[in-house]
Amino acid sequence: MQEVYPNLFIGSIYDYEARVSGQPGWAIVHACKEPYHRRAVGYRGWNVPKGHPEFLLARRDNRIMLCLLDLPVPWFIRKEMIDYTLDFIEQMHGGGQKVLVHCLKGRSRSPSITMLYLATRLHVLPNDSLEAAEVQFRRLYPGYHPTAGIRRHLYLHWQQYRADGMSRQR
Repeated sequence: MQEVYPNLFIGSIYDYEARVSGQPGWAIVHACKEPYHRRAVGYRGWNVPKGHPEFLLARRDNRIMLCLLDLPVPWFIRKEMIDYTLDFIEQMHGGGQKVLVHCLKGRSRSPSITMLYLATRLHVLPNDSLEAAEVQFRRLYPGYHPTAGIRRHLYLHWQQYRADGMSRQR
């Protein structure tokens, strides 16, 4: 688990379960479908039941569980899921909570979301391009190794995330 900005941490499932779970003062983004989204929503098969209101994510108090797979294609990553996640981080972090964004290994999904937050909401990384943000972010978090799917999603939507963050800044 690594603090990349005051009270903002990136980690793995192990970091959550061994170090943070049950501790007061934490907000958690579970940026992985397994096992948290499945448990929260309560489905058994591979897919969330069709039309379920928590298809993309489930929120329970100071935790959100994303239905986010780390695939080589971006087709299953929905911008509205990431938007909600950025809003959640902003709300919790701005409210004085420590925030852990974790996925299974802390290499792709959780650092990608955190980098996006740092660039577009906190404006502490360059946000003119994904590539510029990545160069600076890798200095903070050398373990950043996004899979092709999450990176392609960021690339395709970078300017919209940037514009959304700029409009919130005013």
